[in-house]
Amino acid sequence: MLYVIIGRDAPGSLPIRRRVRAEHLARARELVDAGRIVIAGPCPAIDSADPGEVGFAGSVIIAEFPSLEAAREWVAADPYVTEGVFESHEVRPFVKVLP
Repeated sequence: MLYVIIGRDAPGSLPIRRRVRAEHLARARELVDAGRIVIAGPCPAIDSADPGEVGFAGSVIIAEFPSLEAAREWVAADPYVTEGVFESHEVRPFVKVLP
């Protein structure tokens, strides 16, 4: 089943995000390589693809996992969670309707 992971960045976490981004992307790349990611990316804090020093409000991943618990375990081990980029996150089941 698909699950949506929504992470909300902690205030002032941009330096941490930059420091652990490569590790975060490597973990996500494993899901891509397994054909399990539908879409993933950051949410800029302003209306710009490159928000610069303003940074990001959070991130969204929609991916396939065997269960809700597996999705929760995956995100709990992500460096954006373990290193404090996200001040909060949630995982919910997701049903793709379109396209």
